[in-house]
Amino acid sequence: MQNKMSIQGSWASRWIFILAATGSAVGLGNIWKFPYITGENGGGAFVLVYLVCILFVGIPIMMTEVFIGRRARRNPIGALESLSEESNTSTAWKGIGLIGMLAGVFIFSFYSVVAGWVLQYIQTMATGGLNGATSEQAGAYFNGLLADPQTLLIWHSIFTAMVIVVVAAGVNKGLERATRIMMPALFVLLLVLLGYAMSTDGFAAGWNFMFEFDFSKLSWDAVLVALGHSFFTLSLGMGTIMAYGAYMPKKASVGGTVLAIGALDTIVALIAGLAIFPIIFSNGMDPAAGPGLMFISLPVAFGQMAFGQFFGLLFFILIGIAAWTSAISLMEPTVAFLVEKFGMKRLNATVLLGIVCWAMGITCVGSFNFMSDYTLFGKNAFDFLDFITANIMMPLGGILIALFAGWAVKEQFAKEEIGVSDIAFSAWKISIRFVAPIAVTIVFVYNLL
Repeated sequence: MQNKMSIQGSWASRWIFILAATGSAVGLGNIWKFPYITGENGGGAFVLVYLVCILFVGIPIMMTEVFIGRRARRNPIGALESLSEESNTSTAWKGIGLIGMLAGVFIFSFYSVVAGWVLQYIQTMATGGLNGATSEQAGAYFNGLLADPQTLLIWHSIFTAMVIVVVAAGVNKGLERATRIMMPALFVLLLVLLGYAMSTDGFAAGWNFMFEFDFSKLSWDAVLVALGHSFFTLSLGMGTIMAYGAYMPKKASVGGTVLAIGALDTIVALIAGLAIFPIIFSNGMDPAAGPGLMFISLPVAFGQMAFGQFFGLLFFILIGIAAWTSAISLMEPTVAFLVEKFGMKRLNATVLLGIVCWAMGITCVGSFNFMSDYTLFGKNAFDFLDFITANIMMPLGGILIALFAGWAVKEQFAKEEIGVSDIAFSAWKISIRFVAPIAVTIVFVYNLL
């Protein structure tokens, strides 16, 4: 194993890296999407399929991204170029890093707009603005927010600034310090909300919705949903984990560390479901409300329950923290690239990238109001960026990363960095050469069609 160090610094410990990577993985999708798709696709049966997919697809690709980043100690483009040269193969593989970094920038541009909605709801819950509201009133409030470009732009700008402040401070004073504060806070808030949900009449119904084994709902489509989510939930295919891996302590085991991240990510998603759905069922609401579940159904439910305003506020603070930790990781790979490739000061690189993302985000703000009539391939800017990142750029990056590590990189490099038993390494090699690229390709084609 090489003893290189990133010029950006390194995580103070293995557990800080685990928390940082978990913070990257745990986002808005974990809080509402995973519980929802679990309930709709067979409950416990779906969870089992999902865990199998995590083990054989998500974990191997994540291990790959971590070991590439840690071996080269550089940004995604630089890491792939360095490892290509070391393996005496074409440096064109560094293009994977470019795809991933662009995906991260594009995602940030619309993610910050959604995070802005969350910040608005924190304010609304704090002032009791939706106390006693009906579903129609809550829906009108949300639609009114989307139709108000000035308010959306203000919150989009505030959230972008929040991320810039953390990333500009560097790995130790910025990312690590934020991780030490925000991730324990996220876990505490999640457990408090779980305790609140357990006191409601709908906890048994929520538990059954998520964990009752219903194999009749476990269709081929459900398997593909589990496969796709196992890849996307770990922030794979966009350079984030590779960049974070560059700061990973050299003595930490890649295999054991990534397993811990996968376990934490899954546990957070399951607890989130157990915290959300009992509240929904207690109020006789539809658990299959999609995005409306977070911004319409839950505010109504909290507004009609004892201490609902307080716990509703805690819920949206939880969502805000999850969005913040994820957004930080979206910006980091490109900032690292600008610093390492062009010698820019970290503050300047972060502000420059932040301005670019902010400007792109204005088109996403306008997608719901003043630019709603402007489309590209039949989609507004928000939906277009969402589509090309989730359905094209991230899975394509994942496929190419697997092929690169499985077939182009010298096997001894992977073995030195991953640091697992011979049996476990053989399992990783089979997965990264055959299982993962085939599985992600299936999801890639399925989503496009």
